[in-house]
Amino acid sequence: MGRSAVRRDSKVAAPARAGRKPAPPRKARTRDDKTRDAKASEATPYHHGDLHDALLKAAETVLERDGLGGLTLRAVAREAGVSHAAPTHHFGDLTGLVSELAAIGFRQFNLAMAAAGAIDAPPMFKALARAKAYVAYAQAHPGMYGLMFRTERLDMTRPSLHEAASASFAGLAGAVGVSLQQQASDEALSLEHAAAIARAWSLVHGFTTLLLDGRLNDILKRLPKGNDVETLLDAMLRSTVSRPPGP
Repeated sequence: MGRSAVRRDSKVAAPARAGRKPAPPRKARTRDDKTRDAKASEATPYHHGDLHDALLKAAETVLERDGLGGLTLRAVAREAGVSHAAPTHHFGDLTGLVSELAAIGFRQFNLAMAAAGAIDAPPMFKALARAKAYVAYAQAHPGMYGLMFRTERLDMTRPSLHEAASASFAGLAGAVGVSLQQQASDEALSLEHAAAIARAWSLVHGFTTLLLDGRLNDILKRLPKGNDVETLLDAMLRSTVSRPPGP
């Protein structure tokens, strides 16, 4: 009995003789610890599930801040806080990225046009509202607007971009068709309808491009007090719309 007890006691006492120290008690988490963890989580908000959208948002930020020349895969990765390989993994190359970004621009643009044309007003006033919304979108998103019409930088065969751009043209053709009392067709247009679409698009797109490039500043500064870009656009559109058709 005595020998057994001694052997058991020596086994229990062995860790102490080996010099092991008990683990220190775990420190309770303080409010400062939780605040630091929250800030760290905010600093890395992108997870695998939303990285695709996060990269596109980062790309839009870079585009509007640095222009199309500053929009590179590395710049987007840096803006999103991810590895340089992430944009390539999701979009293949820069053309893939900017094409998906342009698709977003067209969808935003189409929503703005649809909202402007949904007012309860005669066709002429709807056309004026759509034209103003066109210019307003470009002013609010100049980088995106410029990208949408840089065909040489885009892959128009990508389904998302092709669909969004086609919807944009269909909206324009439909709006012009209403004013002409003609039904827009996916396959063919009458010469009158095609000419009206080209005239309306050239007018508003040309005005918008001159405005974004600062080429209208000389005209704007010469206007009577109380007039601005919107009143100039309104006067230009009304004089064009009210003019009777013909050569």
